[in-house]
Amino acid sequence: MTSRRLYLFDDGRARRWAPFSLTRPIGELTFGCLTLRARAERTFGVKCEGHITRTALVGFDEAGSAPAVTLEHVRPDAVTILLSSRAVPDLAPAAVPDTLTRITIGGATAGWVIPAGGSPPSDLWLRDPSTAPVEGETLALGGHLLAHPWNLVAANSQRIASDIGSLWDVGDTPDGAIIIGDNGVSLGDGAVVEPGVVLDTRGGPIRLQQGVRVEGPARLVGPLFVGEHTTVLGGTMGRSSIGAHCKVRGEVSESVISNFVNKAHDGHIGHAMVGSWVNLGAGTINSDLKNNYGTVKVWTPDGDVDTRLVKIGCFLGDHVKTGIGTLLNTGTVVGAGSNVFGGLMPPVAVPPFSWGSGSELTTFRLEKFMEVTERAMARRGVALSAGVRGVLERAWASTASQRPE
Repeated sequence: MTSRRLYLFDDGRARRWAPFSLTRPIGELTFGCLTLRARAERTFGVKCEGHITRTALVGFDEAGSAPAVTLEHVRPDAVTILLSSRAVPDLAPAAVPDTLTRITIGGATAGWVIPAGGSPPSDLWLRDPSTAPVEGETLALGGHLLAHPWNLVAANSQRIASDIGSLWDVGDTPDGAIIIGDNGVSLGDGAVVEPGVVLDTRGGPIRLQQGVRVEGPARLVGPLFVGEHTTVLGGTMGRSSIGAHCKVRGEVSESVISNFVNKAHDGHIGHAMVGSWVNLGAGTINSDLKNNYGTVKVWTPDGDVDTRLVKIGCFLGDHVKTGIGTLLNTGTVVGAGSNVFGGLMPPVAVPPFSWGSGSELTTFRLEKFMEVTERAMARRGVALSAGVRGVLERAWASTASQRPE
């Protein structure tokens, strides 16, 4: 069989998925039980060799992820699959031809198959695939394209249920746990559920990955996915994706929690998307419903956008820290690297690398931010790589005009 290579690309829309696109390729975000990258790898049966994205992200080399590269990295000596990072293809294996082929999802261009020796699309076409000429054959995939981060959150619980049904057998019965419903539980190797924990599967199945520990008292409500070596310290977790190596407690509902998140205390997080290496201080709470029950507007780099959704929580970038008693308003966006504290409600749009209480924000100095980041990562036995350090330094420099003085 002809050798194949897979790359994901961040188009113009994906590159503006604030606050996440500042510090990582969008393909490394979780949707359901998989990252968008891992989903593409399963569909095409080949490991992703890189994310074609903003130059400022080149060097991103987080463990377990594909690196960030430029279009020049793509070599013409093999059949190359280029797929939008916003694409959510069905997990069914795709039959990939060896000829020039346009990949579509729902009729929209989502990528290309480039034959060995062929030329990849221009950077302009990757930024806006709809502008590329229609050439060659068409490979139509089932699935959909995500438009905004809140679309990912809104569709996440349904995706969890679908993924668990496709990836794992259910029917495990942890000793001493109380199981409600018939949708089933699936346990990875070494997953431990303490006696008395309630596993409510009436709304969907539950998957606990390898090494997960659930301490009582806790109530887990499906659809629910908990990543490897995460500890649930108590509370109610439901209809959410929780990443690997997290510590979570309190109430988490309808949310996407990335890897290495520390939420070790009580407090409600709902309809939210939380980046990696976030620490939520005790009693951090977000609103996910306006008092007038109206649709929620969310800040984006292109201005405020009406999500047309009634239930929207917060969006916290990588390495955000909140102090005890922090209150986050409906639709709040907190930029990467920010540290908000003091028990006051910050603005609904907090610039990256901000520091302060309420609306009294200043710039989180780079040297202090890096010191805190290295210290937090070391507590989990992880070293800050040179590549990710470079990404964070460039992110800090590039957002100077956005931050308070």
